[in-house]
Formats: sequence, structure tokens, C-alpha cells
Amino acid sequence: MLSVYVPQGASLERVEVGEGNPVPESAIWFDLVTPTLTEDKLLERHLGIAVPTREEMQEIEVTSRLYVENGARYMTATLMCQSDTQTPKTTPVTFILSGHRLVTVRYDEPRPFLIVGAKLGRTCPAGATGETVLMDLLDAVVDRAADILERIGSEVDQVSHDIFEPDADKRASNQDILKAIGRKGDLTSKVRESLVSIGRVLLYLANEADAMRWAKEIRSQLRGMQRDVQSLSDHATYLSSKITFVLDALLGVVSIEQNNIIKIFSIAAVVLMPPTLVASIYGMNFKHMPELEWVFGYLFAIGLMIFFAALPYYLFKWKKWL
Repeated sequence: MLSVYVPQGASLERVEVGEGNPVPESAIWFDLVTPTLTEDKLLERHLGIAVPTREEMQEIEVTSRLYVENGARYMTATLMCQSDTQTPKTTPVTFILSGHRLVTVRYDEPRPFLIVGAKLGRTCPAGATGETVLMDLLDAVVDRAADILERIGSEVDQVSHDIFEPDADKRASNQDILKAIGRKGDLTSKVRESLVSIGRVLLYLANEADAMRWAKEIRSQLRGMQRDVQSLSDHATYLSSKITFVLDALLGVVSIEQNNIIKIFSIAAVVLMPPTLVASIYGMNFKHMPELEWVFGYLFAIGLMIFFAALPYYLFKWKKWL
């Protein structure tokens, strides 16, 4: 799908360009979402640039992600997607600056694009260009990363509370806590990957600012985002260390609980050892045993064995040892 944003007064109007529809000449932002070959060719003819393929966007070499071609600057960053679900992931997004117009190529729906699209649909500064839209998008990406890290920090604190000061009436199982720690660690690593990618894009733009003759306000905003990315990267590193500590603490708690259970088993074995010794010596071979003449003696013995086999199992389940 190809959407373009056209200045209309104090806002940007979003227009979908379908097959056979002309591309507005005044558009400053071209948003390609899972583009078809026809849409790629249409944009390439209109702007005179090459649209990278999905395979090219997934390459990890810096020279394949940040480069200049035919006067257009190509920047590919890794952004977060579905961070509020149980299956967060990252997706490559390419930003192309060509003649004060911005082209974005993506194959997913990162939240910052929805936020910026809605914001520019309400209001935008006078004389908006592709560069200002790019700054808004990058700023929204950084803000989104900060929100995710804040949420991770709060949830890791809750996990730590569940380990060291669990609520007796609603204590989470160790398996659930371990899964939560794994999800937080995975999400934190994805945020760090995104921040590193965004940091490279910001550094590239800072080096190209003179050649693109950017205004002082945009350069100042760029430097501010670089500082934010650096501080967020440091915070992500701190969270990773905290998650590792919480994981080690959980494993220690599990080890202590297992040792206590083994201690109980050892005590039970010692307690039962003398009766077992007496029974093994005498073999219950007595002349007067009332149960020998009892019609239901065999069934009673079978039921007794089943009862004492099931009793430890349900006791261990109640104690949450199994």
C-alpha cells in the first residue's frame, strides 16, 4: 500500500495512491507498507530513486544500511513491533531523503508511524518538509523505546517482589516467574538492538547535516535525540543486569526449595527405616493374624496400598513440590 501525505493548510492530508491514480506533486511523505512491484515502480518513476527490497533492508552491514545513491540518502533502522503482546519482534524500516521529500519503506506497523501520522493529520508546522517529518518519526521512535523500558523496569520490580516477598494468597509459581523473566530479557535485548540501530542513523544524519544544509533547530533536535538514545542504551544495559540478577536469585530460591524437599524425604526415609527393618526380619509370619481368615482381607490390603500410594502424591501437589 502506498500512502502519501500532502500539506493542506496547517496539517498533512493522507492520500492513498492506487493503481492508475496520479501521485500528488506536493506530497512530502511517501509511506510504502508491504509495497507491491507496481507501487515500487510507480514511486521510482515519480522520484527517480530505487526502492530497496525486503532482503536488502534485512542486511546488517552498515554500508548496506546507510548510504547515498543518486543524490538520495538511504537509512535503514530496526524498530520495535508488537511490544505490548506476548510475541514482540523487530522489523527493518528504510528512510529515504530525496529533494526535501521523505520515503519510508516498511513491512509492519510500528507504533510511532501511527502516532506521527495522527499527529500530522491534526497539525503540523508551516513549511513542513521531509526532513521535519523524519525528525518527528525518529523522536517518536525514541519516545516509544523509553516507554517500553519504563514498563520493563516496573514489571521487573514486580517479578523481584514475587521472588523475595511473595504474597501468600496469590503467589506465582516459579515456572511462571521464570517465563516472565525470559520475556523481559528478550524484550530488553530487542529494545537495545533498536536503540543501537537508531543511534547509527542519528550519527549518520549528524555527519550529513552540513551537506544537507539543515537549520540550527533541526541540528539541535538531532543532538538532543542522540543524548536520549545514549541514556536509554545505558538504562537498557542496567535493566539487562537487573534481569540477570533476578534470574540468578530465582534459581537460588528454587535450589533452596529443592534442598528442603530432599531434606523432608531424607527424614521420612529415616523415620520409616526401623519399622521396615522389623517387618523384614519377622516377615509378618505370625500364627495368629485375624486378617488371614477375613473374606475381604485381600481387597482391604489392595485398597490400603492404593491409598498410601496416592496420599504422598496429593500431599506433594498441595505443598507445590510437584
